[in-house]
Amino acid sequence: MTYDDFLETNEEMTYRFKGVSMLPLLRQGRDLFTVRHKKPDERCRKYDVVLYHRGSDYVLHRIIKVLPNGHYVILGDNCVAREYGTTDDDIIGIMTGFYRDRKAHTTDELPYKIYSRLRVFFAPLRIFRKRAVGFLKRRIKKLLKKA
Repeated sequence: MTYDDFLETNEEMTYRFKGVSMLPLLRQGRDLFTVRHKKPDERCRKYDVVLYHRGSDYVLHRIIKVLPNGHYVILGDNCVAREYGTTDDDIIGIMTGFYRDRKAHTTDELPYKIYSRLRVFFAPLRIFRKRAVGFLKRRIKKLLKKA
């Protein structure tokens, strides 16, 4: 059974997070997240964390911009590459909460809302910093190889 089928049948799913793309919000192998089924005619909003198809893979990332043409710009909280071209047809679920250290949190809580807005607001700075650090590491490694 696919996630699509499960959500369509059960309306909601809680799953253990895999990967590092949503750090620090979700920790791999430790935190759980809950998504609800996205209705076919429902539009997502900026700051929503959505479960969607990227090819044959399922990905959980945050919407950082809603475009007028019906597309979304999506970015993982720990990623530097924005994704363009995701549509409502690709999105199967919207995160409603998560479990951290056995404590349930919802996306309606004020601390979560503040976190999500700050994460989106500071994304350009975070991306610049990560790329700059990566560039410097590559340059230093190259210089050390020559020495």
